[in-house]
Amino acid sequence: MLCGRWRSRHRRHEEPPVPAQVAAPVALPSPPAPQDGGNKRPGLRALKKMGLTEDEDVRAMLRGSRLCKIRSRTWQKERLYRLQEDGLSVWFQRRIPRAPSQHIFFVQHIETVREGHQSEGLRRFGGAFEPARCLTIAFKGRRKNLDLVAPTAEEAQRWVRGLAKLRVRLDAMSQRERLDHWIHFYLHRADSNQDSKMSFKEIKNLLRMVNVDMNDMYAYCLFKECDRSNNEWLEGPEIEEFLRRLLKRPELEEIFHRYSGEDRVLSTPELLEFLEDQGEEGATLAHAQQLIHTYELNETAKQHELMTLDGFMMYLLSPEGAALNPAHTCVFQDMNQPLAHYFISSSHNTYLTDSQIGGPSSTEAYVRAFAQGCRCVELDCWEGPGGEPVIYHGHTLTSKILFRDVIQAVRDHAFTLSPYPVILSLENHCGLEQQAAMARHLHTILGDMLVTQLLDSQNPEELPSPELKGRVLVKGKKLPAARNEDGRILSDREEDNEDEDEEEEAGAAEQRRRAKQISPELSALAVYCCATRLRTLRPAPGPPQPCQVSSLSERKAKKLIREAGNSFIRHNACQLTRVYPLGLRMNSANYNPQEMWNSGCQLVALNFQTPGYEMDLNAGRFLINGQCGYVLKPACLRQPDTSFDPECPGPPRTTFTIQVLTAQQLPKLNAEKPNSIVDPLVRIEIHGVPADCACKETNYVLNNGFNPRWGQTLQFQLRAPELVLVRFVVEDYDATSPNDFVGQFTLPLSSLKQGYRHIHLLSKDGASLSPATLFVHICIQRS
Repeated sequence: MLCGRWRSRHRRHEEPPVPAQVAAPVALPSPPAPQDGGNKRPGLRALKKMGLTEDEDVRAMLRGSRLCKIRSRTWQKERLYRLQEDGLSVWFQRRIPRAPSQHIFFVQHIETVREGHQSEGLRRFGGAFEPARCLTIAFKGRRKNLDLVAPTAEEAQRWVRGLAKLRVRLDAMSQRERLDHWIHFYLHRADSNQDSKMSFKEIKNLLRMVNVDMNDMYAYCLFKECDRSNNEWLEGPEIEEFLRRLLKRPELEEIFHRYSGEDRVLSTPELLEFLEDQGEEGATLAHAQQLIHTYELNETAKQHELMTLDGFMMYLLSPEGAALNPAHTCVFQDMNQPLAHYFISSSHNTYLTDSQIGGPSSTEAYVRAFAQGCRCVELDCWEGPGGEPVIYHGHTLTSKILFRDVIQAVRDHAFTLSPYPVILSLENHCGLEQQAAMARHLHTILGDMLVTQLLDSQNPEELPSPELKGRVLVKGKKLPAARNEDGRILSDREEDNEDEDEEEEAGAAEQRRRAKQISPELSALAVYCCATRLRTLRPAPGPPQPCQVSSLSERKAKKLIREAGNSFIRHNACQLTRVYPLGLRMNSANYNPQEMWNSGCQLVALNFQTPGYEMDLNAGRFLINGQCGYVLKPACLRQPDTSFDPECPGPPRTTFTIQVLTAQQLPKLNAEKPNSIVDPLVRIEIHGVPADCACKETNYVLNNGFNPRWGQTLQFQLRAPELVLVRFVVEDYDATSPNDFVGQFTLPLSSLKQGYRHIHLLSKDGASLSPATLFVHICIQRS
């Protein structure tokens, strides 16, 4: 029987949909009875596994606190906040009760916890409260900060310390432990009368909660096989056995038994054989032994250097078994080349938290951009009252923030995640007096962090490398005599309606007018990033001027890519180019950055506040190299005499084959509707040069987001694999309307490991969807 949101549908595929599949019941040995009273209070059982049940801070959070939530000077409300027994989520009170999912936030979605008046909200509205009582919970993605005031300093510290302990423990948890927490959280919810027993009805509710619609007869058969007491209830070890059967991975068992033989354990040589078939670099007996000692759970097996099925699953669910090469998660690239040789994570209109027409501006937007690895942020500077320049989107209803407050945010947060240099892209609309004030703030607030003079007087025209750690570069206009050979002074952002062939007389008048509007103090700070206009690249780029930076709209950049081709790439091999979205994108939508990266543009600026596939690609591009915000461009984009042209990349030279096997624990899209079950399909997208761009997808699986199976193979021929990003997307199929997004993961092809791999899915705004994964087999063949 099929239920949930199933209805008559028109199939988009010629092949029939794959039926929902659940692991067949197989007798397994029951685990030993828990020492904490069976399944009583499974949430506390989870905390006990985390080793935090006796921690005084965590115990205080479990009891709850009445904290004052601060939104403005007038909106300051006391609310109850309480850690839930799963140790992974915090429940909070609302004035108007909403759906249960709207009353919690998850610890794994916390970016940081700040003490005192360390947020824009508390600095502006929390002055009446002593800093020791204040804390700010900043979240990943678009969720607003939570500014809170505790009754006492000690209670504030309990929450700061308690959340820190939970986050550390959560980060240290294996995928298997996360899965255990996840299933027991839903088990606790499904136990409607909290009697630590599960009726068949409650088991059916549990199955719907975890996104699977199992046939009633099959579900009852599984239920009865676990009901050893034959009383129509599951409790204690019976529940654990049911969960153990539910979480079985037949596809992993098949792979394990293929290598383990009849004894059903992997010896060190057998594990080595598996690693060699996986294509693991440097696979040795010593490495196989190390994996056994790291992931094997059974101490006896570990002593005999054997790996059981449980240990094998632990390994494949670990970072070493993931699709992303673990060696690429730290800084592994050469960081001593000129800045122009790197893709640099860049933000457009960084100050905005929403649309560019009426959205709020905030220093928190800079903090969030830095937390995502951004290394080039934009400051739209305008005349402000009292001689203080402000930042906002000019001539719109966006709110204004002080320039000096933004520079303070740069000082305090720019190097929290990455030590590599930050570029401040100044869009300057101020008069001379307030330009001088800007220069003064940059000097006094940033101090020695600010680059104010050439670092290598012997090579004044050479760009520094990213090894300029902890330093801030200013991109801005330069007075004519100081650097520009033609004496032109230009806006930092080119306008789309500029006339490329304006008369020289008009150009000279414009030059004189603008020159009078540039403060010498601010001009002196544009040391390595001098804003200039890109005049022409035809028939060939002019002499390299590495310290000059051109800013182009996406439309102008696309025109250069189309018309100049290889000349634009050679220009970008020596000089920095910044690309920004069209001003017509009123809702702060983004463009596809891949086209700009294909031509070697370094500063491809996006609206970080707007989630979508464009930001997924940006996150995937900068996922590697320690997420430091700098990624070395392929060699074909760094050579000044390169012949590479993305429009003519040559014949295919790489075959990329993905076998999409299964998915695990996909999230429900509507947590408030138990009968709403996803019908997942998987789409593989290739983003690269135009000839490589493609997408292919599997069939959909009806009513199973818990453990859907596909077993379908998708293949791609690639011409420029060094530029390819691979995006794995899971969607909920719908025949009558666009599919709903479930999760995704994006990474460079060059950082993708071969063999059997798990892909750990992310939400729309980049937060982890743990324990949701895809299980695939990857093969990359280079000709």
